[in-house]
Amino acid sequence: MYMCLCKGITESDVREAGRAGFVMPSQLKCKFGLKQDGSCGRCAKHIHEFVELAIEGASAFCQTSVNRS
Repeated sequence: MYMCLCKGITESDVREAGRAGFVMPSQLKCKFGLKQDGSCGRCAKHIHEFVELAIEGASAFCQTSVNRS
């Protein structure tokens, strides 16, 4: 599902960012260019949704890494 139509950001993009360590609002805003030209700004207003998905992605990555050990 798309999280941001202006930038074409999907839920899987956000989860992947979480796996890469981007879980703070400021990190996600910077990574995806939210609130920059070409964006309506709605995503930045709802950044908590991005954070939740990123944390889910990061925790899933951690659990997979631990299970492989």
